[in-house]
Amino acid sequence: MHADLLFTGGAVLTPEGRTATTVAVTGDRVTAVGDDGVRELAGPRTEVVDLAGGLLLPGFQDAHVHPVPAGLELGQCDLTGTRTAEDTLAAVRAYALAHPEREWILGGGWSMEAFEGGTPTKELLDAVVPDRPVYLPNRDHHGAWVNSRALALAGITRDTPDPADGRIERDASGEPSGTLQEGAMELVGRLAPAATQADRLAALLHAQRALHALGITAWQDALVGGYLGLDDPSEAYRTAARDGSLTARVVGALWWDRERGAEQIPELVERRDALSHGRFRAGSVKLMLDGVAESGTAALLDPYLDGCGCATANRGTSFVDAARLPEYVTQLDALGFQCHFHALGDRAVRDALDAIEAARAANGPSDTRPHLAHLQVVHPDDVPRFARLGATANIQPLWAAHEPQMDELTIPFLGPERAAWQYPFGSLLRSGATLAAGSDWPVSSPDPLQGIHVAVNRVQPGGAGPVFLPGERVALAHALTAYTAGSAYVNHLDDTGRVSEGALADLVVLDRDPFAGTPEEIAGTRVRRTYVGGELVHTAD
Repeated sequence: MHADLLFTGGAVLTPEGRTATTVAVTGDRVTAVGDDGVRELAGPRTEVVDLAGGLLLPGFQDAHVHPVPAGLELGQCDLTGTRTAEDTLAAVRAYALAHPEREWILGGGWSMEAFEGGTPTKELLDAVVPDRPVYLPNRDHHGAWVNSRALALAGITRDTPDPADGRIERDASGEPSGTLQEGAMELVGRLAPAATQADRLAALLHAQRALHALGITAWQDALVGGYLGLDDPSEAYRTAARDGSLTARVVGALWWDRERGAEQIPELVERRDALSHGRFRAGSVKLMLDGVAESGTAALLDPYLDGCGCATANRGTSFVDAARLPEYVTQLDALGFQCHFHALGDRAVRDALDAIEAARAANGPSDTRPHLAHLQVVHPDDVPRFARLGATANIQPLWAAHEPQMDELTIPFLGPERAAWQYPFGSLLRSGATLAAGSDWPVSSPDPLQGIHVAVNRVQPGGAGPVFLPGERVALAHALTAYTAGSAYVNHLDDTGRVSEGALADLVVLDRDPFAGTPEEIAGTRVRRTYVGGELVHTAD
């Protein structure tokens, strides 16, 4: 039988390494992997793809991403990439002038390091948009910047109490200053015009094109539900899965409502069954355990420090009661759900691992494959528990570099000991943990090659300055595995994530072989072609 596709003329990354030069694909499967002998499978109708000295590897998979909010932001006031207050305000002003018909100015993606203390004020926004409400989440989407008009519409004054799960930033006189943290975002976000179903579907397909262009063939949507004004992508996925426009393979992590308890579990079962169709499967549950270190809401075992290096009373925020978490995780695990934890601080990481351990004790071994995302601060005592419990470390490599936000808003408030526990990729790998990788887009770039560059170098692409915790660097092969086989494992896509006979032909062609260059050159690699099940979904040729 002749192959439908034949890849030749370059290197092929197989589970054993770069051990082949030619791959044949018939239908949606890889049917042969080898060297010159595989070329005999070429027939008159076989499409031969010249790798031109590049690398063929499994499709990348993003284990933690938010495509619909990202796609929506691309069509709104997108502040991604702005680095100074001046640039950010100029972008807001330009967008407002270009869209006089918009009732609200929506979008986001601004960087905390652009503003003193990471908390911009309403007066800055008032100067560029005085006549309409403005609601702009920052790039990590754990805080939002609003103007006076938005605060007035929401009725937020000096007398408004902080919600239990958030904080209204205030000036020296006690007046709301213009930044809302965590649950306080909803005070304004719930008033903003909601996207339509057509908007959400268009955003999903826009994001899918962008992800395919980066070589991503599958992902786990880390928030399927409604949270702090983010649009619920459920119906967009349902529609795309049923009409065939969903070309990626997607796992949806159903949102765990942190204001409720175990009574929501039957509803999650119903949603899983109702939403799963075709290439979309809602088999995971997202439990957000804490916030972020930059706003002092990541949950820590010991208190944060203040600007002078002294201990405070703040240990961060636990959004889910740690005493009840083992009960919830045990029930979810027994029902076959995967638990997908947001865990940034060392206390949140420990709480998640304790809950997984309780589920293992109650239910015995299972194939639910729980994973912990972000892992900014991990206590050394907890590093070996990942492998022991079968918990995957879901890393976001782009964050593991020295950048202004790290130096100005994080390290001083963690202190030197805890700062050395950040993003311990190398330690986790050496302990036997499985690594998966994701981006958290739109929080950071979804480009796997950028993330791989940082995982290997612990320096931002094109960046100078010190290597961030060099002992936590990982080899290129391990970084690529995290973005392919590691994330495929998390996504229960066991016939993907590898180039081998019988595997699904989810494949990526790179314009060069990054193993042939220096580590500093990894970020310069580009995707030429992306295939899902043998079908071409992106080409840059």
